[in-house]
Amino acid sequence: MDGSTFKDIEKLEADLWAAADNLRANSKLTSSDYFMPVLGIIFLRHAANRFEVAAKQIEEDQASGKMPKRKILPADYIRRRALWLPETARYDHVMAKATNDPAGLPTLVTDAMNAIEADFEPLSGVLPKDYGIFEPKVLEELMRLFNSEQIKRAK
Repeated sequence: MDGSTFKDIEKLEADLWAAADNLRANSKLTSSDYFMPVLGIIFLRHAANRFEVAAKQIEEDQASGKMPKRKILPADYIRRRALWLPETARYDHVMAKATNDPAGLPTLVTDAMNAIEADFEPLSGVLPKDYGIFEPKVLEELMRLFNSEQIKRAK
């Protein structure tokens, strides 16, 4: 690892602590209340990162002839260690929709979790869906933290 990698990790750690401080200071929630929804957001970000990597690999494989040009299937993503995400479950989609309706963000995140569970049976009933416990502004700040370029690059 080079020096910039350590600085990136230190910044990420500082951002995560700041988010935890924000949750403690700006909500009436305890860590036992918010830890599962926060882990759900981390899962959603990671799933989106993996989805984007797999989509690029599929595009490259089709362009090079390694994969036939046909309708892309969810199994094509699974083969590339990613989940196929319906549009409503994509992090960028959630953030774009929240721009128009920040108060609706808890519903958008819950809908994203429901969409993932509906399309990937092993996760059915597993993902957190209690995003209404957050004040919309607190949830928005948390979602923005995990939408940073640094975290988007984490694969």
